[in-house]
Amino acid sequence: MTTAELILALVTLQRAGELLFARRNTQRLLARGGIELTSAHYPLIVAVHAAWLMSLWWFGRDQEVNVTALTAYLVLQGFRVWVFWTLGTRWTTRIIVVPGETLVSSGPYRLMSHPNYAVVAGEIAALPLVFYLPWIAAIFSVLNAAVLAIRVRAENRALAGTP
Repeated sequence: MTTAELILALVTLQRAGELLFARRNTQRLLARGGIELTSAHYPLIVAVHAAWLMSLWWFGRDQEVNVTALTAYLVLQGFRVWVFWTLGTRWTTRIIVVPGETLVSSGPYRLMSHPNYAVVAGEIAALPLVFYLPWIAAIFSVLNAAVLAIRVRAENRALAGTP
């Protein structure tokens, strides 16, 4: 197993674990009366993220590792943990609003409205650079920005109470 394959395996396992965590949190939120809103764009998000990871496996598994880019990616993981810790059982990959609950305004949410999306944008750019694949970073950064434009608008409407 190459170093690149090890990194990709760890990232793949992390993403799979996050999907399980998100599914559990989604079920809990729905059980508490949560309502999923504006989910039509969700398959686009899944497609972009799956294609990004598959392209990294396809083109990056035998590449050398850029330690500087890997360090940047690892720093982003610290921010990801901060977001997870702050949201706790409210973190999910879906837009779910529980009537009567207030918005989270602590942790990274004191600094920006959508810190998780900032982390994801950084990851989508940084991980391909770990494998010296700037063209994958560019392509998927553009695709992610397009999907996030839809997602952030939908989430802002949902959180404002106007789905």
